[in-house]
Amino acid sequence: MAEEKKAPVGVWTTVKPFVNGGASGMLATCVIQPIDMIKVRIQLGQGSAASITTNMLKNEGFGAFYKGLSAGLLRQATYTTARLGSFKLLTAKAIESNDGKPLPLYQKALCGLTAGAIGACVGSPADLALIRMQADNTLPLAQRRNYTNAFHALYRISADEGVLALWKGCGPTVVRAMALNMGMLASYDQSAEYMRDNLGLGEMSTVVGASAVSGFCAAACSLPFDFVKTQIQKMQPDAQGKYPYTGSLDCAMKTLKEGGPLKFYSGFPVYCVRIAPHVMMTWIFLNQITKFQKKIGM
Repeated sequence: MAEEKKAPVGVWTTVKPFVNGGASGMLATCVIQPIDMIKVRIQLGQGSAASITTNMLKNEGFGAFYKGLSAGLLRQATYTTARLGSFKLLTAKAIESNDGKPLPLYQKALCGLTAGAIGACVGSPADLALIRMQADNTLPLAQRRNYTNAFHALYRISADEGVLALWKGCGPTVVRAMALNMGMLASYDQSAEYMRDNLGLGEMSTVVGASAVSGFCAAACSLPFDFVKTQIQKMQPDAQGKYPYTGSLDCAMKTLKEGGPLKFYSGFPVYCVRIAPHVMMTWIFLNQITKFQKKIGM
């Protein structure tokens, strides 16, 4: 009987990093969704952040900034749940193998790369739905898909294009996620250790400071891959049924030829403003959720 009572505790200990990661990501998304919408439209060539904001408010109303929120929340419930949970488990195992000593940066980076790949594979369908919903209003009326919510988008994609189409662009999505999470996860842990142990900062100052470093590193590492991923996921066939790109490498080479390397950093200020606060709020929410659970004995 005593062993049966201990089992749920072990299960919760295992799943808690996944639950906390998903919850913190979803809370952060509710705040960041409008900035993410502007970032996508900049990458689709709709103009500057100011002009896009003005035009959206004038022509589509405030609700347009939250189009695709259901897909964004679904993405966090899958992608962030998997990546943060996996990262916590991987680093815990690595620390155990390292006799309890802090991990060097390269090992944290490897854990981040692996966690990013796992999260991207799980979250790719929701990410595809999010990109398509956000890009829909930029298309001519005849080409709009008019998805009503994330689940409608997933159903339509499966029915019209096949189930495997849900992982369309999965390659660049995984690569982008690996780059982002290497920058985000490894830099957060490393910065937190430095600020706490070397600078003597308090808990909240450490969380905020490490989150800011984490957000900038995530944005700088991932934007080129995010640009390619967005182009692949939103492309439409022409009248002859031919797509503009044959794959992510073809997209990258054509972009480099037409716009140079800086083209990959189109919209970097807005992207950084979107990524960094989301990363910061994810870490802050995660810290607060964890503190609350400790307080109530979970």
